[in-house]
Amino acid sequence: MSTTTVEQIEAEILRLPRKARQQVAERLNAQLWPTGFAPAVEEAWADTVKTRLDDLDSGRVQGVPAAQVFARARRVLARR
Repeated sequence: MSTTTVEQIEAEILRLPRKARQQVAERLNAQLWPTGFAPAVEEAWADTVKTRLDDLDSGRVQGVPAAQVFARARRVLARR
């Protein structure tokens, strides 16, 4: 596909209303980077999420505030 054609498509997309541009972007992203996983992987993650939520709800574990998590992550990344 020539650059001119890509530029023409881009110009046409930019003339669309915002919602339509968003739909085009979402469809292109889905084509370029599919996010679906194998059913077994999806099921394993769902089980993990359920277990973690049950642990939080029952008090077996305590959550960590997001600010604390992000501060720690920044410190770790700064050392690299």
